[in-house]
Amino acid sequence: MKLLQGIRVLDLGMYIAGPCTAALLADLGADVVKVELPGGGDPFRQFDRAGLYSTQFQALNRNKRSVTIDFTKPEGVAVLNKLVETADVFITNSRPGVAQKLGISYESMREVNPRIIYCSITGFGRDGPYSQRPAFDNVGQALSGWSSRHRRGNDPRITGPAIADPVTSFYAALGIQAAYIERNRTGQGHLVEVSLIESMIGLNNQSIMHYFATGKVAGIYERAALSQAYNVTCKDGKRLGLQVSAVGKFFGAMCRAVGREDWLVKYPDRMDRARNYEVLAGELNEIFLTRTRDEWTPVLEAAGFPFAPEHEVQDLEDDPHLRHLGTFYAVEHPKYGKVKGPHRPEWVDGSREIDFRPPPGLGEHTDEVLRETGYTAAEIDALRCSGIV
Repeated sequence: MKLLQGIRVLDLGMYIAGPCTAALLADLGADVVKVELPGGGDPFRQFDRAGLYSTQFQALNRNKRSVTIDFTKPEGVAVLNKLVETADVFITNSRPGVAQKLGISYESMREVNPRIIYCSITGFGRDGPYSQRPAFDNVGQALSGWSSRHRRGNDPRITGPAIADPVTSFYAALGIQAAYIERNRTGQGHLVEVSLIESMIGLNNQSIMHYFATGKVAGIYERAALSQAYNVTCKDGKRLGLQVSAVGKFFGAMCRAVGREDWLVKYPDRMDRARNYEVLAGELNEIFLTRTRDEWTPVLEAAGFPFAPEHEVQDLEDDPHLRHLGTFYAVEHPKYGKVKGPHRPEWVDGSREIDFRPPPGLGEHTDEVLRETGYTAAEIDALRCSGIV
């Protein structure tokens, strides 16, 4: 089911935030045309290895077509404008002022197509004291207060995948769809602006609201303590995630499953458990070290409280529940071979199938898209000879 079928998106984004926004729309059936500069295209294409098809690029550019247009030149902007005439959405992520210098700002695109939904993704917003600073994912995590909630000590290393960029993409995709619905009522296009910083502040809302309401900064384990969440290690070194939360029956079920009914007397309410979170965490870990994860699993299933194996990435495909859901798909690219990835999370009317496209090769669909726009084969050849496409 292509929920966004008939919507054309021009994706001029690079790296993560812009391309991820477009990919979210492509997953829902939009026709996303990735517009890249000739030669190297999106820098993420070469991020982890030689060539133009890095794993990072693949993750963010599924279900798209790629055209190459040198929009740094007026002749290239003229070609881009032809695409804008029939587009619904235009996405870019660059510092304020860059689009204006190139002649591809919202004001310029609106003159070409007054119905365009133009999404501008920046690090810090359109203006202000930080607006001209460059920004990547960790900058958003740092300034928003997010990273301070996820560390102890002074270790300078950052763990885990990018967070600020994809979160910004989720907000941007939501804003685009809302603006598109409004445009269909009024006929007028809109400028949607989303920044890395405010997106991460939105994600960090719970910590921020706690401080505004109490005047106190929550400890980094306070949320987990109140939610009674634990990740414990088993005898075989494999781990389990547990969460008994505020539901008393779940704490009781866990106590009985691990043979510690005395905790029901010792920690009778949730705040008792929260205050003694470190003690409980240490004792639980010692208990779970007595059996393997496979031995614990039927015990916890019978107890009926929330738990799951803490998977490594390489474990996901073999999980029986994920196999049942068909979480992962594979498609073939004619040049680069098989590409595997996760389906979109949204099911609608019991389906999430679309005509999957593998991440595109650089400029793979240039001729196809330009023909759709009205260019003849001779005109396309002339543009290619002049280096514009």
